[in-house]
Amino acid sequence: MSPDPAGPGSSGSGPSRPPRSALVVGGGIAGLVAARDLAARGLKVTLVEAQDHLGGAVGAHRVAGLVLDSGAESFATRSRAVPDLLAELGLADRVVQPNRAGSWLYLPEGAVPAPNSGVLGIPADPTAPRLRATLGRAGVLRAAMDRRLPAFVGTTERSLGGLVRARMGERVLERLVAPVTAGVHSAHPDDLDVDTVAPGLRRALREHGSLGAAAAALRRAAPAGSNVAGLRGGMNALSETLVRDLERTGVKLVTGYDVIALDRDPRRRGWMVIQRQPRNGDKTAVARGELLVVATDGATAVRLLSSHRQELQRFVPEPGPQVALATLVVDDHRLDGAPRGTGLLVSEEARGVRAKALTHATAKWEWIREAAGHGRHVLRLSYGRAQSDAAAVPPEVSLPDDQLIRLALSDASTLMGLTLRPEQLVAADIVRWRSALPRAGVGHARRVSEFRGALGELPGVVAVGAWLAGTGLASVVGDTRAQVQGLLDRAGVPAPRPAPDSSTDSAASPAAPTTAPPTPPTTAPRRKD
Repeated sequence: MSPDPAGPGSSGSGPSRPPRSALVVGGGIAGLVAARDLAARGLKVTLVEAQDHLGGAVGAHRVAGLVLDSGAESFATRSRAVPDLLAELGLADRVVQPNRAGSWLYLPEGAVPAPNSGVLGIPADPTAPRLRATLGRAGVLRAAMDRRLPAFVGTTERSLGGLVRARMGERVLERLVAPVTAGVHSAHPDDLDVDTVAPGLRRALREHGSLGAAAAALRRAAPAGSNVAGLRGGMNALSETLVRDLERTGVKLVTGYDVIALDRDPRRRGWMVIQRQPRNGDKTAVARGELLVVATDGATAVRLLSSHRQELQRFVPEPGPQVALATLVVDDHRLDGAPRGTGLLVSEEARGVRAKALTHATAKWEWIREAAGHGRHVLRLSYGRAQSDAAAVPPEVSLPDDQLIRLALSDASTLMGLTLRPEQLVAADIVRWRSALPRAGVGHARRVSEFRGALGELPGVVAVGAWLAGTGLASVVGDTRAQVQGLLDRAGVPAPRPAPDSSTDSAASPAAPTTAPPTPPTTAPRRKD
């Protein structure tokens, strides 16, 4: 298929008009945010999602009577992207900071406190007393060279690992940075694009003259408080509130809609999606929009879009690692003192532990501690390191649920430094994610730029999501809003007029939308299998 030379909103003759409708494919956080921003500019929006729920990796599950996050449990505070969205949704008063106890690292010799400054494990001051035992005398001396090296050293490195190794040496890389990236990105620093996972770090290095100073500058540039924040009640409230907001504004939400192809709509000069054969005798529904936002995983996005521009086929991303989260609820008063702070990130060199990270949720979040009650604790262990074969399933992730729960209880005992017996386990649950952690390999930022450049040849379409923006809510929300804003501006969609004063015009109140919302689907995932 070839793109229609007439852009969205064009009738083929006479003056063009701004688009009046939009179509969003994908109902994860990126798709929900995109639909909200499109609707806010006055467009009639339809969102279609293949699954039977919305929210993607921001969902919830119930364990031992506690409603807990089944995916993302916090957001990075390095930008205003998520806080601004939460404020718009009326959730600002629910933002909470984690316990200041800080996290630990689990190294071959055991558990040690993690650096309390810097970013991604890069210490602002590698000579700090708390790091001496971790790095050793030789490691501290090598890391201290960072302050004396010329500012240009390392600035041409494209991988996070290459940059850290050039400035601070192997010891800092393997003992401080690698456990963090394994826990956050399921990848070694050598395999991560520095401009994607640490945007602005190389620029800050050139400005401040050392990697430690650059890490400190990025930390200071974030809003006051912790590196991360969460929501009382869980981040799942974000997806649930977004869905309610979309329903209120009349966005049409369609779940169980498995898109197999995109086509151009010859009548409206826009886009339409072709659905897989409906299940259970449901009628086939055709969704259309003059503007299109593709908010699916990378492989699906490239498959759908490359039929209109073959050049896009070369941008199929490698599959990210499959991940399993084991949530344990245990009764043990010995955990009341948070012996390992808010949790641990595990070095790949450590033996006897197969988890890559443990979050002591009742020590990290006060609201979970209050909900659990005295002496009851929530431990969440993450499994699924990247494999040499990108398509391979990590061995721990392939275990049946009951075996993975037993492994998680054993790993938790080792990491927390005490024995947790099976009879202390109140409840457990396993949540598996197959495409929630896309790879951000070396050259990722360049490939994203090239992909979007090629995609720009198609009229009225953008692609968003973690496979482009990088892992984490801050990256996904910020990138999605920027891409949608650019799409609307290019299409000539005017900014909305200021709403009348709600005290004099009740019809403009959110409580009385002018368009009746559709029958709501399941609004947020309770768990993801």
